[in-house]
Amino acid sequence: MNDVHDTVHSYAPSDQSGPENLLLVWDAPNLDMGLGAILGGRPTAAYRPRFDAIGRWLLARAGKRAHELGRRIEPEATVFTNIAPGGADVVRPWVEALRNVGFAVFAKPKLSEDSDVDSDMIDHIRRRHAEGILRGVVVASADGQNFREILEELVAEGIPATVIGFHEHASWAVANPDIEFVDLEEIPGVFREPLPRVSLDHLPDDGAWLQPFRPLSALLSNRTQSQE
Repeated sequence: MNDVHDTVHSYAPSDQSGPENLLLVWDAPNLDMGLGAILGGRPTAAYRPRFDAIGRWLLARAGKRAHELGRRIEPEATVFTNIAPGGADVVRPWVEALRNVGFAVFAKPKLSEDSDVDSDMIDHIRRRHAEGILRGVVVASADGQNFREILEELVAEGIPATVIGFHEHASWAVANPDIEFVDLEEIPGVFREPLPRVSLDHLPDDGAWLQPFRPLSALLSNRTQSQE
C-alpha cells in the first residue's frame, strides 16, 4: 500500500472540482465530547485517535468503492475543528500533525455557542455533491444526528453513506438499514488501548459508574440563551 501522506488528498473550497471521491468529514468537537463522555475526562495519548489508522482505513474503503464502480476513486479527508480564544498554540501541533498525515483541516474560531462547524461540514458535503464528484461520504461524529437529513438524501440518490461514531451515542445510525455504521474503536489501530466502555447490557457484578455527557453548568447557559 502507498504511504498515507502520498495518497490521501484534500481539496479546499476555493479549488476547482477534484476527481471522483470518497469524502470523509471529521467532526472533531463532537467526537471529542463523545470520547470524553466514555472516558469520564480528557483523553490521554493512549485514547486519542490515530489519524494514520483512519487514513489507511479510508484508503481501503476508496479502493473498494473504485472496484465497485470500475474506475479510480480518490479519498478526500478533512478534519473540522473549533479554536478557542487563546488556544492556537495548544492546538497547532495537532493541526500540523494532521496535515502531515494527509488530512486537510478546517479551523474556525469558537466565538460563541453558535460557532460550531456542523454547517461548514454540511456545506462541504453539498459542494462536492453539486460538483458531481461525490461517490460516497463518511461522517465521523460521536452521534451524527446533525447529519442525518443530508445522509438520507444522498442514500436516496444511490450515494453510499457511512457514520463513524460511538454506538452508545448514535443509536439512530446503528438502527438505520440504509446507512452503514462503524464504531470508531472497530477501525484497526485507531486506539493504542481498548476504551474503558461500559454497556448496560453487560454490567460488572459490582456495578459501574456512567459519567455525564455534559456538566450541570451547561443548564445555566441554556437557560440564559432561552431568556434572550
